[in-house]
Order: sequence, then structure tokens, then C-alpha cells
Amino acid sequence: MAELKNVLDWGPVSMVRRNHGLEHATLNLLAAEFPSRSFAGHSDSKGFWIIGEVSTDKLLETVQQALKRMKAGESNLALHANCGTNFVTAGVVAGSIAWLGTLGNANSFSKKLNRWPLLIMIVTGSFIAAQPLGKKVQARVSTSGDPGSLVVKQISRYERKGPALHRILTTDILETLEN
Repeated sequence: MAELKNVLDWGPVSMVRRNHGLEHATLNLLAAEFPSRSFAGHSDSKGFWIIGEVSTDKLLETVQQALKRMKAGESNLALHANCGTNFVTAGVVAGSIAWLGTLGNANSFSKKLNRWPLLIMIVTGSFIAAQPLGKKVQARVSTSGDPGSLVVKQISRYERKGPALHRILTTDILETLEN
């Protein structure tokens, strides 16, 4: 377990996790303010993207508010119900259970067909069971609710056909000062 913590706290991985947490916090605040709008995001070690119709000024204000609230201890803002981690976790659990359900003596089509109801039942059950697991994986592995000394460096808006894209660049102010 100590090895996993070392990997999660390592520079680029830590930045992705903290950016992912800030992305989620931003999306959660945007969803609360604009419930009829659709937003999405994507994080990396340099920052994150926000996809959706919002002014750059409003987005900057929301990102800063999210960062301030997280630094004040609202780490729960880093979790998002529609995070890809939840879907991947459910897919791994359900896919693994489905694979296990195909093992055995079902060597003919009719025997495999007879297993079909069982497979549907165990895959459905595994999707249900995976929901809380996905949140735990998100909270402990793919995001961080503690932004540390993360700061917003720049926000750029990209116009295109479809919803607007914003690129939010971040940096760790302490790491920047050390270099």
C-alpha cells in the first residue's frame, strides 16, 4: 500500500489527481449554478478542459471559488457522479464477472444460451455493487480533494462548432518556487 501512495504522490500523477479534483469541483459548482446546461471535463498534468457554454470570466470565477472551497476543506467537491472512473470500475467488475460466468462446461451453443439469464443477473448485480466501489476508487486513486498549493495559471477559450472549450492551466506554486 505504501508503494501505491508513493505513486499517487509522485509529481505528474499528483498533478493529474489534483487537477482532476479541481475539474470535478468546478463542474459541480457549474452544475449547481446552471442546472439546465451540460458540461464535461478532462484533466491532465498541466490542467484541465471544461466543455460547455459558459463565459471565460464566469468560468474563472467558478474555478477560483472551487479552489478556495477545496482549500478550506470541502474535499467532497472533488467527487463527481459522472466521472469516468465510476464507469471504468463498473465495466471492469461487470466484465470480470461476466467472463467468470462463461467459464465451465458450456461447450455448446445451447448450454451457453441456457446460461444467458444467469449472466444477465450477475452482470446487473455487479453493476449495482460497483457503484460505491467506483466512488471509492475515484476518491482514493483518480482524484485528490486536497489541491495543496495548486494555482490557476491561465484560462483560454477555444471557439469551435459545438460547445465552447476552455483550457485551464494550473501549476503547483511551491514546486515552481523550488525550481
